[in-house]
Amino acid sequence: MSLLVIGSAAFDSIQTPCGSRNRVIGGSGVYAAYAASFFTPARLVSVVGEDWPEAYTERLHKRAIDLEGLEVRSGVQTLSWTGRYFENLNERETLEIRLNVMGEEYRPLVPGPYRDSQFVLLANGSPVSHLDLLSKMTAKPRLTVADTMDFYIQNTPEPLRKLLRQIDGLILNDSEARLLTDEKNTITAARRILDMGPAFVIVKKGENGAFYISKAQGASAEIRLIPAFPSEKVIDPTGAGDSFAGALMGALAAKGKSDPESIIAAMARATVVASFNVEGFSLERLETLTGDEIESRLSAFRTMITF
Repeated sequence: MSLLVIGSAAFDSIQTPCGSRNRVIGGSGVYAAYAASFFTPARLVSVVGEDWPEAYTERLHKRAIDLEGLEVRSGVQTLSWTGRYFENLNERETLEIRLNVMGEEYRPLVPGPYRDSQFVLLANGSPVSHLDLLSKMTAKPRLTVADTMDFYIQNTPEPLRKLLRQIDGLILNDSEARLLTDEKNTITAARRILDMGPAFVIVKKGENGAFYISKAQGASAEIRLIPAFPSEKVIDPTGAGDSFAGALMGALAAKGKSDPESIIAAMARATVVASFNVEGFSLERLETLTGDEIESRLSAFRTMITF
């Protein structure tokens, strides 16, 4: 079953202790759709400017990503981000971000064939754009999951709260969960987010993995933990969270399921794909990744977490 992804396509300029890259292909939608494509056909809705190279489009075509929803606008520039990672690679600072064509006025063009998609990932981006896309769907998708970050929590709080009432699941990291709820404890923060609308929340905790919490029958909530894969080779963490979200949703769409056990299994696959993503700059590692490599590392991961 196809997965519809809306998110940014961007130029990333990256500095890490392992090296640097200038204006490489990036963006939440790009990483998410690419990761999802290892499990299911992916449809990408995004927008770029006239400076977007055709070669970057071809790289996405090679993964058989459906790009009918990739809009190219003349007279404007593509979103660009410049960031620097510190020695531990867990912390970074944004040196510059230019939203350009992905500014607040962006309203996505959703091709007709996309509008009946049953699985939808609202990759890290503006909740205003996400709400606009959902309004163009012909029917409510079977599963809609959003990813968000501190920028949108702080700058678009009302659209984000409206979005939370329309989605099934939310993905965010632990500091963002606390920021959204003003709670110090991450579990308490996740429970508060459930009260805002989603049926489940996945909180990413970096090298400490991620946890899933859901609304259960009655007053309790189900909590499940997935550790991070212990990567020995970390070169560039950019896009790891987006790859996690894309692989998660791609695995669910492939099975056509969204029950808790399926989500936990998908989280394990997503963790493995994200562990490959960090082994190179931009899409460099994902472009050489094979299905056999994913299954081999997944098997090793199962052994690690079984006791």
